[in-house]
Amino acid sequence: MLKDVEKVGMAGQIVKVADGYAANFLFPRKLAVEATESNMEQLKARVVKETINAQVLSSKIAMLAERLKSVVLTIKSRVHDDGKLYGAVSADDIVDLLKAQDVVVNRKQIEFDKTIKTVGEHKVTIRLSAKLKPQVTVKVVAQKESK
Repeated sequence: MLKDVEKVGMAGQIVKVADGYAANFLFPRKLAVEATESNMEQLKARVVKETINAQVLSSKIAMLAERLKSVVLTIKSRVHDDGKLYGAVSADDIVDLLKAQDVVVNRKQIEFDKTIKTVGEHKVTIRLSAKLKPQVTVKVVAQKESK
């Protein structure tokens, strides 16, 4: 199988199907190839390559997670007299601050424990993968008003 097909098999699997189904549906749509020796060797080579790529990617993500643990982001925001912000700190604000430090993440990867609406230090989780969720410190300070 080259691609996942529901109720047939997953990509990389060897499955037995009817000759007509394979010839008329799977092969023309490039969902599968015949299990010949050369195709089997190509599959093994592709699996090895994908495994190596996955290991490299996971090590890069792990290094990024270690780097993020020590990051402190500072946001200057307008504040009411009682120390509350005019607006909450958004995921876009966090993404922009991380981008300034050469860390590119998607706004959907930012997870707040609770909305940040006050001055002070807050923890924000960055979901890099299912297992790696480093936290960065966000320091919110009052912006000096110029009159």
